[in-house]
Amino acid sequence: MAVLADRAYSSRAIRGHLRRRGIRAVIPQPADQIGHRVRRGRRGGRPPGFDRETYKQRNTVERCINRFKQWRRLAMRTDKPAIVFQAALHLAAIPIRTRS
Repeated sequence: MAVLADRAYSSRAIRGHLRRRGIRAVIPQPADQIGHRVRRGRRGGRPPGFDRETYKQRNTVERCINRFKQWRRLAMRTDKPAIVFQAALHLAAIPIRTRS
């Protein structure tokens, strides 16, 4: 299991939280965090692991979510019952699936 997130979620607290739960974090480091770690030298520690190939899968998921958000009803989340929202997801998936 891995969490794919963008640079905004690269804090030490979030990484520690995921590590305690045994979840692998695939989160790139922002340039300022890299600079702070390098400036500290040996005390800065080693950089966290980052798997580029796994991170590329995040783009696929983001594009799929954005296609669903083009359907206004899903983007606004106007349906309160979960079963109605799930039905709307299925209806929105039909044209997406037939195009590809």
